[in-house]
Amino acid sequence: MCGIAGFLGQGGRGDIERMTARLHHRGPDAGGFFEKPGLFLGHRRLSIVDLAGGAQPMVSADGRDVLVFNGEIYNHREIRRELIECGRVFSTDHSDTEVLLQGWQEWQYDLLPRLNGMWAFALYRAGAGELVLARDRFGKKPLYYFARGGTFAFASELTALLEHPQAPRSESALARVKFLAHALLPAPHTPVEGVWKLPAGHHLTITADSVQASPRRYWRWTPRPGPLPDSRGEQRLAEELLEILQRAVDCRLVADVPVGVFLSGGIDSSAVAALATRSHGSVETFTVGFTEPSFDESPHASRMATFLNSRHHVEILDLNRALEALPEILDCLDEPQGDASLLPTWLLCRFARRRVTVALGGDGGDELFAGYDPFKALQAAELYRKLVPRPVHSALRLLAGRMPVSHANMSWDFKIKRTLRGLDHPPRLWNPVWLGALEPAELQRLTDGRFSVEEIFSEAIEAWDSCASPHPVDRTLQFFTDLYLQDGILPKADRASMMNSIEVRSPFLDIRVADFAARLPWQLKLRGGCTKYILKRALGPLLPPEIIGRRKKGFGSPTGLWFRSGAIGPEPTSGLVCEKQSAHREGRADERLFLWCETVWQEWEKRRAGRA
Repeated sequence: MCGIAGFLGQGGRGDIERMTARLHHRGPDAGGFFEKPGLFLGHRRLSIVDLAGGAQPMVSADGRDVLVFNGEIYNHREIRRELIECGRVFSTDHSDTEVLLQGWQEWQYDLLPRLNGMWAFALYRAGAGELVLARDRFGKKPLYYFARGGTFAFASELTALLEHPQAPRSESALARVKFLAHALLPAPHTPVEGVWKLPAGHHLTITADSVQASPRRYWRWTPRPGPLPDSRGEQRLAEELLEILQRAVDCRLVADVPVGVFLSGGIDSSAVAALATRSHGSVETFTVGFTEPSFDESPHASRMATFLNSRHHVEILDLNRALEALPEILDCLDEPQGDASLLPTWLLCRFARRRVTVALGGDGGDELFAGYDPFKALQAAELYRKLVPRPVHSALRLLAGRMPVSHANMSWDFKIKRTLRGLDHPPRLWNPVWLGALEPAELQRLTDGRFSVEEIFSEAIEAWDSCASPHPVDRTLQFFTDLYLQDGILPKADRASMMNSIEVRSPFLDIRVADFAARLPWQLKLRGGCTKYILKRALGPLLPPEIIGRRKKGFGSPTGLWFRSGAIGPEPTSGLVCEKQSAHREGRADERLFLWCETVWQEWEKRRAGRA
C-alpha cells in the first residue's frame, strides 16, 4: 500500500518532494522519484509484497514506460504466468507492480478488466507522450487531480495535491451542499473548486499537447438479475457463494508481512474471520468496543473469537479516548468525512497496527447483498406512498417529531423519523434523504435556492434512474454501491488505515463476488424481513446461529451523546447551525449527523487555511 503523486507541466523537484512528504503516512518504508523535463513522479511505499523488489517509480526494461502504483493486485501471479506465456521476462520475484507495468505494455487498456484487486496508478508512456491514470472498480484507492494553466497534477490525497503551486484554492460551494445532502462527497466532487476525484472504475489519459482531463468508465457494478431459482437452485448458489468467498479470502491472506482480521461480531466480518481460520488455521482478530452499551459489539465479537479460537484483541473507546484522538485524526483528514465511525475505525487500525501490517475486513457485504435497514423499508415505503394521503403524512411527521429523542444506536425513534422524512419525496430521493445530514428544504434555505434539488442530488438520481433493473431493491443496491460504498465507506476505511500505515483488504469486493452478486435476483438478497438472505444461507454451515440471526447494528459511535453534552461541536457560524445545536442539546431533535458533518467541515477549513 502506497501513496503516489506527480505532475506534467509546470513545477520542479521541490514541488514533488513536498507532495510526497504529505503522503509519508501512506508509505513510511521507502520513497522514490522519477523526473524528466516537464514530468515528475513520486512514490511512498508501505512494503507488503516482494519486500526486496517492487521499488517505485518502476521503469520498464526498454525505458519507455514509468509506473507509480498504489494498491494490491491479488491475481498478479496468474497474470504473471499469462505474460510469461506471451514471452515477457520478469526481473522481480513476485512484484505485482512489475506485473502491472508489463501487463500494460502487453495489453494496454485491456489490462484493466483482468485485474482483481484495489489500485490507483499513473503510468507515463514516453513513446506516446501520455500520462494514463486509472482507479479500481469500486474506488478502494483514492486519486485526485487537477488540470489548470497547462499543468496536470495528481496525488493519492487532496492535501498532497494542494502542495503543488498551480493547485486551485477556492472552496467549492456545490461540494459543500452536496456533502450536507449526502453526508459524503460524491465523486468526482471535492471540497476544492477545480480539483476532482477520478471516479471508481474510470481511467483518463493526458498528453503533453493537451492537459484536458476526460475520465472514461471501463467498469460499473450494476444488478443484472437472472431468473429466480427453485430451492435446489438456491442451495447450489449458496454453495457457489461460499466457495467464491473462500477464494476471495485466501488470496487476500497472501502477504510478506503479518495479516489479521477485523472482527465486529456481525455476519460479514465473522464470515471473513471464519473463512480465514478454515484455510489458514488460527488468526489474529481485532475489535473496538464502546462504554455506551447500544454501540458496543465487543461481547459478540469475543464470543465469535472464542468459537474460532482466534488470538483476539479488544480495545475500548470512550469519550476521553475519542477527544484525545480527534485532533490527530482531523490534522490528517484529507477531506471531510461524514461518517463518525471514522473515530472507532481509526482506533481499530491504530490498535491492530501494533501487531499486523495487513487486516481483512467485511466492507462491501451490505452493499452487494442488501444488508442495510433502508432495504427493509422499501416495500412498506411503496405501499405507504400509494395509500397515505399527503395531509395524513404531514400529520404523522408532526407526531413523530414529538417522540422522545434517543441517542442509542439505530433507535426506533431515529428509524421512524428518518423513514417519514424520506417519504416526503419521490422514490429516487428516498435513499439520499434517509441518509443525509439535511433535508432538501433545509439545503435550499442554506444556499438561498442557489442550487436546485436535481443538481444537489444529481449523482443519487443518476444511480436510481440508470440502474439496469427497474426494481427498487436493485436501484437501491445501485445507489449504495455507486455512492455510499465508493464515497463513504471506502474513503473512511482508506483514510483511517493509511493514517496508521496499515493495509485493509475487503474480500467482499473481490470481482468474483461482485459479479456473482450482480446476477442474483433481488429476492435472494431480501426475503421478507431477512436481509442478505443468500449470504446467510451460504454461511449456515460455518457460523453460529446467533451470529447469523443477529440484528444488524452498524459500526456507529455515540456522537449524539457527545454533542448533547457539549464535549464536541461545531462553531455557531450560521443561524441554522445554532438552531440545530440548540435543538440537539435540549433534547428536542437528533441532529448528530448534521453536527458531525458541520464540525469536520469547519475543522477541514481551518487546517486548509493554516496550510495555505
